Amino acid sequence: MSRLTLYTTLGCHLCEQLETELACLGSGAIELERVEIAESDVLIERYGTRIPVLVDGQGNELERGFEKERLSAWLEARDLLAAAVDEAVREPDERPAGARRVNGRRFLG
Repeated sequence: MSRLTLYTTLGCHLCEQLETELACLGSGAIELERVEIAESDVLIERYGTRIPVLVDGQGNELERGFEKERLSAWLEARDLLAAAVDEAVREPDERPAGARRVNGRRFLG
């Protein structure tokens, strides 16, 4: 079982989005510990403008983990990506004619 820590705060919709993505993409071998940053001035200073932040057991942090592609790559590097992850999450080999990427999003036409 791999333990990941999520630095979060009450009402953080991006944190909720990350948890949803983690539930879809992560293997069953993940134990998630949620840390409320509002209870500590030190944590607010460190994570207040960066949440959600996901941290592995070695202290490696992932900011903006609610972005599916970034979370998938981060989990895959730690062997925590679910085996049955939809191939749509992975970068396609070929782009449709007229497709372009802007800030990580794909636009057609």
